[in-house]
Amino acid sequence: MDLHALQTRLRGFAAERNWESYLNPKNLAMALTVEAAELQEIFQWLTPEEAADIASKPEAHQHLGEEVADVLMYLVQLADRSGIDLEAAVERKLLLNARKYPPPPQA
Repeated sequence: MDLHALQTRLRGFAAERNWESYLNPKNLAMALTVEAAELQEIFQWLTPEEAADIASKPEAHQHLGEEVADVLMYLVQLADRSGIDLEAAVERKLLLNARKYPPPPQA
């Protein structure tokens, strides 16, 4: 997935609907949290085994995909409106995590 192309597409989608004034970092962070809660709600009362098997239930799996997409789109827009280069931020965070959590020594 080309994140920059997705950001451009989402900017155009918002512009066509005159939504730019609503898409500020505060509102986007709040919307992201709401969508993440909706994602969490899908799994709320499932056992770990049921959650792992969600792909076998087409309606639930489709709903999961829609909520994951909502979370991703709000996150991409939040990064865009905040001047965050997502690719660079992810690369930096992966390096920091690798230093913080090195693999265990092999026996």
